[in-house]
Amino acid sequence: MDNMLKKTVSRLKSELAYYKALAAHERTPRISKWLIASAFVYLASPIDIIPDFIPVLGQLDDLVIVPFLVWLALKFIPEDVRRECHKRS
Repeated sequence: MDNMLKKTVSRLKSELAYYKALAAHERTPRISKWLIASAFVYLASPIDIIPDFIPVLGQLDDLVIVPFLVWLALKFIPEDVRRECHKRS
């Protein structure tokens, strides 16, 4: 169990470094930078579209909205920029 937790934390750190590199890259479109920032702000914000105290739906909106914003941001970023940032992270 401890090994699985370490792998998960390591993967999370790697993913965060990747998105940070994407947001900092000069060729990343401004809309993508805004979408990535919005995803992280929404995830960290205590204010949600559906409040977390509503069972299941409160957590489900985080699991749908954040990945959608990240997916949309990645669609605007050129493939070569994504590859370059992936190698850096």
